[in-house]
Amino acid sequence: MHWYVDVLRQYAVFSGRAQRAEYWMFVLFNIIIAFVLGFVDGMAGLTTESGFGILGGLYTLAVIIPSIAVAVRRLHDTGRSGLWFLIVFVPVLGGLVLLVFFIMDSQPGTNAYGPNPKG
Repeated sequence: MHWYVDVLRQYAVFSGRAQRAEYWMFVLFNIIIAFVLGFVDGMAGLTTESGFGILGGLYTLAVIIPSIAVAVRRLHDTGRSGLWFLIVFVPVLGGLVLLVFFIMDSQPGTNAYGPNPKG
């Protein structure tokens, strides 16, 4: 759980590096929380006509900036500029390229974005 809280503490920090575990644990907790909020929205009747839940929507708005920030820091950890995140707007291919970048191991040693967070 500390990975999730650490990312939220660095709410809008786009500098530095984030190792794989930090990024993927944040993603995992977001998926779990979104699932639970979706269930609660459905049970409480808090969904709109289009099927979106109110609690889930509020949660998404609350974590959109930390999600982008940790993604940029993860790109920094692989030695890439945060501008690579914009490739997500390329249909299908962009998401796959980002997935590969997020799965890649950290760039060893210190790079232009700071020291390796692994140690």
